[in-house]
Amino acid sequence: MSRADFSLADLGRRLRRERQSRGVSLDALAAASGVSRSMISDVERGAKAPTVVVLARLATALGTTAARLLDDQAADRVIVLRHADQPALRETAGWERRILSPTLPGVEFEFIRTTVPAGVTVGEFAAHAAGSREYVAVERGELTVTIDGTPHRLTTGDAMYYAGDATHAFANDGAEECVYYTAMEVSTRDRDH
Repeated sequence: MSRADFSLADLGRRLRRERQSRGVSLDALAAASGVSRSMISDVERGAKAPTVVVLARLATALGTTAARLLDDQAADRVIVLRHADQPALRETAGWERRILSPTLPGVEFEFIRTTVPAGVTVGEFAAHAAGSREYVAVERGELTVTIDGTPHRLTTGDAMYYAGDATHAFANDGAEECVYYTAMEVSTRDRDH
């Protein structure tokens, strides 16, 4: 994961804050996320940058969004996110995930634009809490969305919905770049009760 103006120290501080506010130990987060305790510790200390998929696994295990780990929350009634201020995460395989939604108090929602070169697999993401929802819309190109092991092929203009409490993976098997959007609402039902 790379971002020129990205602060590993800030990410570490936010991850630790979210983990501690939920009363989750390093060992419990490691078990729930499938990410090693040492990697989580390194991220919390600002010593190591997680991949986008690892960051998503940590957020999912905490019942939150990656956006909450990347940016401080804002409470304004109107928030403009200029292109230069949007958290943009780039993987070494060449794909980019740009978070288009602000982090709001008490709201676990992400709106993301992802750009994937031809022939690149984004990877598999863990299931979110029961009651979570995800929507995908393809702006251009081809995208294979695999839900709990079942692939669904989408092309330019196609959209889909799926229950967010399923494993989900994304891949561009096409011959051209793919641009797609995801909107995700993470359920906090279990955490709030």
